[in-house]
Amino acid sequence: MGIWTHPMEKINNVSEFIFWGLSQNPEVEEVCFVVFSFFYTVFLLRNLLIMLTVCMGNLFNSPMYFFLNFLSFVDICYSSVTAPKMIADLLAKNKTISYAGCMLLLFGVHFFGCPEIFILTVMAYDHYVAICKPLHFMTIMDRERCNKMLLGTWVGGFIHSVIQVALVVQLPFCEPNEIDHYFCDVHPVLKLACTDTYVVGVVVTANNGTITLGSFVILLISHSVILVSLRKQSAEGRREALSTCGSHIAVIILFFGPYTFMYMRPGTTFSEDKMVAVFYAIIPPMLNPLIYTLRNSEVNIAMKKPWDNMLFGPVANSWE
Repeated sequence: MGIWTHPMEKINNVSEFIFWGLSQNPEVEEVCFVVFSFFYTVFLLRNLLIMLTVCMGNLFNSPMYFFLNFLSFVDICYSSVTAPKMIADLLAKNKTISYAGCMLLLFGVHFFGCPEIFILTVMAYDHYVAICKPLHFMTIMDRERCNKMLLGTWVGGFIHSVIQVALVVQLPFCEPNEIDHYFCDVHPVLKLACTDTYVVGVVVTANNGTITLGSFVILLISHSVILVSLRKQSAEGRREALSTCGSHIAVIILFFGPYTFMYMRPGTTFSEDKMVAVFYAIIPPMLNPLIYTLRNSEVNIAMKKPWDNMLFGPVANSWE
């Protein structure tokens, strides 16, 4: 298909890539434009509302809201890397992106996608400590440790994304330059390289697989321990714990299912990949704020208080 080059050579005849997009049917793309534009707008407003609520209510001292605020920020960044370009391309005849833009997009997807995984894992640990070690909660989850965990998610995301981009940048690219996707992801881009990418594909899979599988195992163990410990709780305690954990488990399933399908397999591509990508790059970040606020009564109350105080004054609190 392409030109085979010596490993030390790097021939790059591609200055831009062409996306195939979600569909080649104009009518389907118009419907998708309306649907995704609406949900992306609602998603941005909802996540911004959560962040404003945490700031206005001065809820940073609670680890749950501290991490929920960070999750909302990461969700906005993660979806904004791919969604605006995808939405704009739905009405564009030529869906192109420069080579530099493609590499930057690839970096952004993994730089914000990796902290998304880590923050879900950290939130599971927070739930575990709150339910299984309530008397030591404030000692274990103090501000210093929460800040270190937050820093760890960013450092881990940066290292992971640098590895991903470094593996792709050193490859030579030539014609064809068409990507059967709506954004630059590792496997679709590797498919266009005009050299053998087997070793790179294995490293990419190992890199993603270690993070995904490791985080999933931690999540599985933590929630298993939580469910076992709930037998000792009161009926009311079990109900509140299950509500909080249920929200977290729903987000994990929505995110890790498609993500595992995409990255924990050899460097091959399928025609279904771009639809599966919607279910980890677009939909979960959009649903996260709804899942956490609709299923968690404590979050709902916390979100309502500062806005009631601002609109109606301290009187609103006397009704509670």
